[in-house]
Amino acid sequence: MKNPWEEIPLLDYENHMKFESVMQLQAMNKMMKGQFDSYPISSVMIFGIAGGNGLEHIQKDKFERIYGVDINSSYLKEVINRYPELDGLLECLCINLIDETDKLPKADMVIANLLIEYIGYECFQKAVNQVNPKYVSCIIQINMENNWVSDSPYLHVFDGMEQVHHQIEEQTLEKAMLKIDYHAIRTLEHMLPDGKKLVQIDFER
Repeated sequence: MKNPWEEIPLLDYENHMKFESVMQLQAMNKMMKGQFDSYPISSVMIFGIAGGNGLEHIQKDKFERIYGVDINSSYLKEVINRYPELDGLLECLCINLIDETDKLPKADMVIANLLIEYIGYECFQKAVNQVNPKYVSCIIQINMENNWVSDSPYLHVFDGMEQVHHQIEEQTLEKAMLKIDYHAIRTLEHMLPDGKKLVQIDFER
């Protein structure tokens, strides 16, 4: 059975994420600049890179290698098309983080924004252990109500997502990361228009 993320058109996903009642694409773009700039790293791996939102903030002289990981190969092709200036620096890897973690290379930092929700804590622990980074920065969505997908004209594209969605909680994530020796060192919050909020938690080993 295919993962639902292999079926969702990138433009539908991005149009939903940036819709005026959602505003998650814009919020994550700002937060990613801080993720890229905050720590002394030369390589970074982005889990669930989708269309490459935030890559324009990359300081090319800081990084030796950027890995973009996604389950959807068409997303990765679009990332390469959108960011030709990162040619030679950016390597896109089509990997299913649920059962192909052994294919992941090493990196100084892992960024996982709205990604853990779709693979769960255990798969995330396994993926982080494989990459063996010093820093991990995650953005999770905290729902004020039961509805985890915000309303927009593109809502229908997420119809199959219930089968892979996990509700992620801050304290449970911190406990899961502590089990693999990563300590929370920073937490940031960003409120969204529909009452949800994005929470960024950074970890160091």
